[in-house]
Amino acid sequence: MIRKLIAAGALVAAMTAPALADPIVGNWKTKSGETAAITACGGAFCVKLKTGEYAGKQIGKMSPDGSKYSGTITDPSKDKTYSGSATISGNSLKMRGCVLGVLCRSENWAKM
Repeated sequence: MIRKLIAAGALVAAMTAPALADPIVGNWKTKSGETAAITACGGAFCVKLKTGEYAGKQIGKMSPDGSKYSGTITDPSKDKTYSGSATISGNSLKMRGCVLGVLCRSENWAKM
């Protein structure tokens, strides 16, 4: 019984370790000063606001795509969702949202 529990715990740790080690995971200071938490969720990463007017709202979901991330990002003030992408350079995260891949807006977030 104990061996089964240890094996199950090792399996869970092995499955979550890559996500925990991913550089996108953590708290980020947005352009407007709020804190956004990026956590592993399924095979992707969920973006949820922790502070500000929209605290508690999930505003994005990104999947790893090589050295970048792609998915969706929502502007909570307009409640509009766009195709999104993210790239990391050191402690800076560049979030980009686009309509039809043509009209795009980017923000740089800082790792906290």
